[in-house]
Amino acid sequence: MPGHQRHAIEARLARIEGHVHGVHRMAHEGRSYPELVHQITAIRSSLDAVLQAIVEDLVQDFVARATPKGRASPLVEELREVVASAL
Repeated sequence: MPGHQRHAIEARLARIEGHVHGVHRMAHEGRSYPELVHQITAIRSSLDAVLQAIVEDLVQDFVARATPKGRASPLVEELREVVASAL
């Protein structure tokens, strides 16, 4: 992974990990399904934000590596495949 946002991404993932552990604890304590769904939705939203940050880093990296001599085309195809696999 390129390093533009690496530290921020790692910090976000650590927070998500803590959130997941919290939801697991809530389930173990017998909290209601609506509460669990609300928390899981928040986790999913956080994961989407991390995915978006990673894709943005990839785009920045691909553009930086691309040259006007035709190298951009294979890089754009690689980016397309990465984004498609994430959806």
